[in-house]
Amino acid sequence: MLLSLASWLQEHYPQSFGFLRVFQYHTFRAVMAAMTALLIGLFFGPWVIRRLTELKIGQPIREYGVQSHMVKRGTPTMGGVLVLIGIAIATLLWSDWSNRFVWIVMLVTFGFGAIGWSDDWRKVVKKNPEGMPSREKFVWQSLIGLVAALYLAFSVSETSNLRVLELFVRWVQSGFANDLPPKADLMLPFFKTVSYPLGVFGFIAMTYFVIVGASNAVNLTDGLDGLAIMPVVLVAGALGLFAYVVGNAVYSKYLLFPYIPGAGELLIFCSAIAGAGLAFLWFNAHPAQVFMGDVGALSLGGALGTIAVITRQEIVLGIMGGVFVAEALSVMAQVSWFKYTKRKYGEGRRILKMAPLHHHFEKSGWTETQVVIRFWIVTMLLCLVGLASLKLR
Repeated sequence: MLLSLASWLQEHYPQSFGFLRVFQYHTFRAVMAAMTALLIGLFFGPWVIRRLTELKIGQPIREYGVQSHMVKRGTPTMGGVLVLIGIAIATLLWSDWSNRFVWIVMLVTFGFGAIGWSDDWRKVVKKNPEGMPSREKFVWQSLIGLVAALYLAFSVSETSNLRVLELFVRWVQSGFANDLPPKADLMLPFFKTVSYPLGVFGFIAMTYFVIVGASNAVNLTDGLDGLAIMPVVLVAGALGLFAYVVGNAVYSKYLLFPYIPGAGELLIFCSAIAGAGLAFLWFNAHPAQVFMGDVGALSLGGALGTIAVITRQEIVLGIMGGVFVAEALSVMAQVSWFKYTKRKYGEGRRILKMAPLHHHFEKSGWTETQVVIRFWIVTMLLCLVGLASLKLR
């Protein structure tokens, strides 16, 4: 919105408002978006927490969970709305509204946020710690993920929604031809020219897996005070740098990345995530005054997955978000091994003391703060590894 206003003022009053050319720079608007989201979160945070407390939207705690967490029962949850408010306002103020990638990321973010809202509402209103049934949640996530995947399959190499629609119609008329431009290939980090063509169906399947998988992985990580939000901030910041590079014709050519017109605008969205996330951490630091809930975790994970697909950094997301990957794999391994041993031996056995992974370390004697800070440090290191792939190719 402010970009359009600045452009209009420069066009009609160039002598008086020439200094507004600074709005054309992604870096300036990214900094302003981060500051806007941060200040909004810090200002409205106490009010949101009071409202959630008045509405008795308290976090239910599973009886079979870590016993030391029982003191958290009743702490306001659904605090992810604070993050989403900051992201929405900052993005709408500082981004280019004509950019197609901003809107598809917003669609996924707030679509997954709506799923998380429904899940949290069932937990706090119906007093059911399990919330929305997994199958129902998966269906809605799949619907949003597939719509986003289908759109992105034809938008990576195009600059207008009309052209994307034309390509989709042509694809249907051709009998679902399976070719896509080289810039839609799966890129391997740390290699200059190694990539794998996916085709339309492969791209859709991979995009769906990345978006839905990232959403659920962040959700599984959100189990301790501040554990999920700081890695989200770090990964979002790193992805913002990738977006800036691939959206710039000069930098992308120099660093041997595919040039994706319009992707640079996602730097503003990533900065908004970082600012809103830091504001939320102010209230979510141990001992937490508010929890993010599924409304925040599902939406932020979906946003990271979508941005990674647009910037063609799906594997790098897996590296930088290694904590999220480990948390998700720990649950999958625990559940699979328990079911297998129960079927074979008549008694379920566990690989970890408790899943997700952060609870295993708690059961092993680490304090909650130790787990959180050490997972932050690991994420910082992994983000540096991911960023190294910008040059080490």
